[in-house]
Amino acid sequence: MRHVERGFGELQLGISSVAARRPQLLKLHSAPSFAAQWLVPRLGRLLTECEGLELRIAAGTDYTRFLADEFDADVVYGAPSSDFLGHASSQGMVMLPLGTEVVTPLCAPSLAKRIRDARDLFDQTLIESDNKRVRWPAWFAANGLPAPPPRGPRFDRSFISISAAADGLGVALESTMLAERELAAGRLVRPLQGICEDVVYTGHWLVFPSSRRYARSMVLFLDWLGKELGVDVDLAITREMPD
Repeated sequence: MRHVERGFGELQLGISSVAARRPQLLKLHSAPSFAAQWLVPRLGRLLTECEGLELRIAAGTDYTRFLADEFDADVVYGAPSSDFLGHASSQGMVMLPLGTEVVTPLCAPSLAKRIRDARDLFDQTLIESDNKRVRWPAWFAANGLPAPPPRGPRFDRSFISISAAADGLGVALESTMLAERELAAGRLVRPLQGICEDVVYTGHWLVFPSSRRYARSMVLFLDWLGKELGVDVDLAITREMPD
C-alpha cells in the first residue's frame, strides 16, 4: 500500500507540474512566534526560490484539525497532545519535527556586562514566557541551581518576550532560532554562551494530512523548508503518526 501510494503521489506531482499554469496555493497555519520571527522574514526568499508558489498564512495557538479545507499544513509549537494524536492518526496525518532549538538567556548588550555566570541572573529582571515548554526553572536546573521566584514581566508570546529583552526590559529565556534576527543585528546577545548549559529541544513541528504530501505546493514548501532548517525531508520515507 505504501508503494502504491507513493506511485500515485508521484503521478499526481508530475501531472500538476505539467499543468501548472497558475500559482500553486498553500494555505498555512502557524504558531504566532514562528510566523513572526522565523517565517515572515524569509518570505521574500521563499517566494523567489519557489517560483509559482502562492502562500496564505494565518497564525494562532490552536492546532488545526483539518476538518475542512481551510489549511493545508500547520506549524505547531510543542508536540501535539495524545488527544490530537488519536484524531490525527485516524485522519492520516504526518508530523515532521522541524529540527532542534537552543533555549538560552538573551539580553540587550547593555545588560550583558553584568552577567558573568548563572548566579548573576538572580539580580536581573527575568522575563517570563507563560506558554514556553522550556522555562526558567528548567534552565536553572540544567545548571544545578534553584530558580528564583518569578518577579519579572510575563508575556504569552515569545516574539513579545524577545522584543522586550531587545528593548532592555530584562533577560529572556528564548530560542536562538526565533531570535536570530535580533542576535544577528546585535540587539540581543547571549551573555552566558560557552559558560552555562543551554537547553536543546524540538520545539516546532509541521503537521499535514498525508493526502497532501504530493501536492505541488506542499512539495515546493517542504523542499524549501528542509533546506532552510537543515532538516532532511524525504516524502518517500516520511511516516504517518502511529495509531
